[in-house]
Amino acid sequence: MATTQTLTPAMERARRASQRRNLFYLALVAVGLVAPFAAYPVFLMKMLCFALFACAFNLLLGYAGLLSFGHAAFLATGGYVTGFLLSSYPALTPELGILTGTAAAVALGAVFGVLAIRRQGIYFAMVTLALAQLMFFVFIQAPFTGGEDGLHGVPRGELFGLVSLESNLAMYYFVFAVFLIGFAIVQRAVHSPYGQVLKAIRENEPRAVSLGYNVDAYKLLAFVLSAGLAGLAGSTKTVVFQLASLTDAHWHMSGEVILMTLLGGVGTLFGPVVGGSLVVSLQHMLAQSPLGNWVSPILGAIFVVCVLSFRSGIVGELQKLIRKNFK
Repeated sequence: MATTQTLTPAMERARRASQRRNLFYLALVAVGLVAPFAAYPVFLMKMLCFALFACAFNLLLGYAGLLSFGHAAFLATGGYVTGFLLSSYPALTPELGILTGTAAAVALGAVFGVLAIRRQGIYFAMVTLALAQLMFFVFIQAPFTGGEDGLHGVPRGELFGLVSLESNLAMYYFVFAVFLIGFAIVQRAVHSPYGQVLKAIRENEPRAVSLGYNVDAYKLLAFVLSAGLAGLAGSTKTVVFQLASLTDAHWHMSGEVILMTLLGGVGTLFGPVVGGSLVVSLQHMLAQSPLGNWVSPILGAIFVVCVLSFRSGIVGELQKLIRKNFK
């Protein structure tokens, strides 16, 4: 005989929240599919690449509680490796070049993680910054990077050897698919038992240790996963712009991704997407205005206002509002 399960008020709220979240994601996917017909596809692709980069960083900061000042190294590593391979081996398809660049970022993330993960707080941040600066000087000196000139004319090639990515529209849908895959990986990691342990480590690391968890192993995996997604963003960006440059390896880029994450909402899934899109849009608009030379000070002022006025970020404050109104 079939029985019906009675939902408690908490379960009912969780069910409704899940439904709203799924509908929201479906609406965003629909918007993403029609977006290139309403806006310049190359600009949209830049937004998606930096949104993925911010999501990767947020996985480390928002859920593991680790502030890295060296994430630009992974973005640049993915970009340089992909750019070099696609330029040197024209027969190589772009998806293989991107996967190889991502794998290189994963390997570098493992090395960085082993060296830095046992440190905490400002010491962890300074170790990651020092290692990233070391990679910056490697990229300047290495013969395959083009030094200060960078790698130019990276071919987009043909996806799976079948679909030409020279068309901006085809390239956009490929980048959109890459972003969705990266975002899905982050969402799955956060909502898995592994993600719950990460949150426990962030909130109270000594308690997690007392419960028997290998805290260093969990943090190292988060670091490597974050590095890999950052490398995926950098590899995809190189194919989009057919360029890999030192800008992606500079410490300014590590600062920008922190700004994107905090502005959108650290510890929220969609916050980095909003923050990354907003920063890229502001940079684009300000660069074309008489205030073009004041981009960095203006972004810094926005960051200060954000931290002082709504510390949870844009999405974090919106979530508080929604929870308050839908109790």
